Amino acid sequence: MDCPKILIVEGGSDRKRLQKVLAEPVEIICTNGTVSPYRIDEMLMPYEDCDLFVFLDADESGEKIRTLFKRDYPEAIHLYTERVYRQVETTPYRVLAAILLSENFDVHPEFLL
Repeated sequence: MDCPKILIVEGGSDRKRLQKVLAEPVEIICTNGTVSPYRIDEMLMPYEDCDLFVFLDADESGEKIRTLFKRDYPEAIHLYTERVYRQVETTPYRVLAAILLSENFDVHPEFLL
């Protein structure tokens, strides 16, 4: 299996916003806000050899999920939106592009202006 980058987000709005910025194929998996360690393992089983990135909201719910990933998947790379935006879906496209670019994701150049 060709192993794409795996990006974990909380919801569908986050996924849609990131898909617009990304210029490469990335598997984006939604947690839908709440997850358990068992659910995370189940979600990620097909991707166990892939590069895992976690991009969650800067709020209580996001931090709870992030804590689970840090404990159970210490190899995951964590991306952070600025607290002023609170959510991935409300972060400006240019800020998302800069965050993704910093971790070597290909982004559409029009979002870097």
